Amino acid sequence: MIPRGTISADSHIVEPPNCYVDFIDPKYRDTAPRIVKREDGADIYVIEGMRKTAPIGFIDGAGRTVAERAKRAQAMTFDETRAGGWNGKARAADMDRDGIAAEIIYSSLGMGICTHRDMDYKDACMKAYNRWLQTFCADQPDRLFGLAMTAVRDVDSAIEDFRTAKEMGMVGMMMPGMPGYEDYDHPDYDALWECAVDLDLPICFHILTSRGGSIYDERRGHPMNGFLAIIRAVQDVVGLMVLGGAFERFPKLKLVCAEGDAGWMPHYRYRMDHAAFNAAEDGIIKGLSKLPSEYLKSNVWTTFQDDWTAFQSVQAGMMDAKQLLWANDFPHTDSTWPLSQELLADHASGLTEQQRQMIMRDNVAGVFNLPAGNESWRMQAEAAE
Repeated sequence: MIPRGTISADSHIVEPPNCYVDFIDPKYRDTAPRIVKREDGADIYVIEGMRKTAPIGFIDGAGRTVAERAKRAQAMTFDETRAGGWNGKARAADMDRDGIAAEIIYSSLGMGICTHRDMDYKDACMKAYNRWLQTFCADQPDRLFGLAMTAVRDVDSAIEDFRTAKEMGMVGMMMPGMPGYEDYDHPDYDALWECAVDLDLPICFHILTSRGGSIYDERRGHPMNGFLAIIRAVQDVVGLMVLGGAFERFPKLKLVCAEGDAGWMPHYRYRMDHAAFNAAEDGIIKGLSKLPSEYLKSNVWTTFQDDWTAFQSVQAGMMDAKQLLWANDFPHTDSTWPLSQELLADHASGLTEQQRQMIMRDNVAGVFNLPAGNESWRMQAEAAE
């Protein structure tokens, strides 16, 4: 049972040197993602077939100043990373320092692998990562809960990946923004959504896992413009699933948008309904039985770190607390670690105790079916309706 306290709905790992090399199909061992030392001594991740590399310091940057991150990003070696990024037992101290009872674990380098164009290579890498992640979470089974990755080469292989993930003890699936077969609104994917519901595995779309919403894309203007644009990729997936009728046909299917903030959701619901009323007199478009915004309220959750507008939207009655999942994003540079509790005390000060409990613990326990707060989550979700 998870100890009482805050649960982070989106935390990460630092893939260690053996993550892919030791766990991948032998066919790909010589080309597996790996850590390489540059001439200046810094360690970087290299992925076969991808032009850009990822410095270690870019992934392990939580709790450091802008100047420290800039310096370490270009000079850091793996030996300098905190052990909690890749060792499950060592993770406990980092979690305790931030007041975190448990975490949902997403990949780091794996986000870039989601955009790889070679589906067979991508599939091999993700299967290797899942095997490694199982060992990481096993070190703290009551506090670390992994999301398996799937390349979605096609519908049948994705279904097999979901079944394997469930057998491995994973609590959800980290999905690439673009599948290898058609797109997620194609009717053939109904078999996958049915499988996800039957296994009670939420489908999770993290930022930076789509081409068109990736650090590997060319961006217009200032580099920060790319950061502002990455939310659009997860919004595209949400629109695809809602307007394609996936939640109409599978009302128990759960979709999580990770690290894309949440304050945009009230306006996004309005805009989607606005478009629906322009397309149909009563706003009910073909394939749906209710307004698009209703599916967003019942089937879509969003994670966020320091998006104070999300809390304000709840306080103003524009958004239901049951759709929000707070996260600390440890150990990435955008993380609120180690000051999460101070931030939450400030940003959530205008909420009721019940709303805070839902956003910081009970919602994520319910969405991912964790062994904590499930009954409390259900009761509070029903009371909030």
